[in-house]
Amino acid sequence: MEKLKGQPQFKHGESVKTGILLCNLGTPTKPNKKSVKKYLKQFLSDQRVVEIPKIFWWPILNIIILNTRPKKSAHAYSKVWTEEGSPLLYYSNNLAKAINRHFEKEKPWVTVSLGMRYGTPSILNALEKLMADGARQIIFIPMFPQYASATTGSILQLIFNYLSKLRWIPKTRYTTSYHKHPIYIKSLAETISNHWKENGQPEKLLYSFHGIPESTFLEGDPYHCQCHETARLVSETLDLKADFWSVSFQSRVGFAKWLSPYTDEEIVKLAKSNTGVLDVISPGFAVDCLETIEEINMQYKELFIEEGGKNLRYIPSLNDSDSNIELFKSLILEELGSWAKEPPSRPEEQLAAAQRANTMGAK
Repeated sequence: MEKLKGQPQFKHGESVKTGILLCNLGTPTKPNKKSVKKYLKQFLSDQRVVEIPKIFWWPILNIIILNTRPKKSAHAYSKVWTEEGSPLLYYSNNLAKAINRHFEKEKPWVTVSLGMRYGTPSILNALEKLMADGARQIIFIPMFPQYASATTGSILQLIFNYLSKLRWIPKTRYTTSYHKHPIYIKSLAETISNHWKENGQPEKLLYSFHGIPESTFLEGDPYHCQCHETARLVSETLDLKADFWSVSFQSRVGFAKWLSPYTDEEIVKLAKSNTGVLDVISPGFAVDCLETIEEINMQYKELFIEEGGKNLRYIPSLNDSDSNIELFKSLILEELGSWAKEPPSRPEEQLAAAQRANTMGAK
């Protein structure tokens, strides 16, 4: 049996906290070939991301992909990199900090951290820090509105595997999706409405979600259905006609069939059908990242205009807006439930635990 993981520096009687861990996908540390290669290797080695037997996938990944793709991807990342670094990490950090400030005032025993499935700060490092700081009740909030095995599923599997090896497994709760949460739907609708107030209404609106292989949908992944439900609820909130909006899926790779219609093909189709102004929003991303800024607002904008369209306008993600902060605060409060009423332990209980431990030679 593998040795259980304990805390050698554990101090009995310490203040017990409730930890909140926001979990996002991740990003390279720098927009260069070396950093991107390291990130891609971790990302594409995840068997929930690429469901090909390891004996076949390993040579493809290590001999072909990791020797060709990092340079191209690094160039794409360099186009979206800012003075603050990766947009995904920047906005995710801002969200976590703002939510933590709220709970520091309202419920000081609750502390909020951020972890990435791939890259840094890693989910496991953030989790270890929470527990080292006294968290014995932990809520995991994957930042993906729609559940997919390759995103939320991968995060939860990583966490469950880690927790199973701990000597003291903390109490846990977690979310799996928030694709129809009222605040989420309202926030998306307001974002679109405000964009139109400032820039005028387009001829068409396209909801572009990240794609997944069709085979995973056919085997029960709810992602496709949840994407369509999100788009329908937002469109109903905005009172849009059925022929004004549509749904597509982007970022496909490889030769297998993915969820369709594909965003690039849908954009060409709309351009060739005399759509002058097309607005695109990506509700599947909590914060903007490479796939929204570079793929949609750069690549697809250029493609739309080349194929005869006048302008493609990308509507930004909710990012670190007040509405997104309120959304995640609400998700956390819903999962907190009874944990929100009082601290996990009282001072007299902590003192008694410390005294008992001291009599047995513990610190």
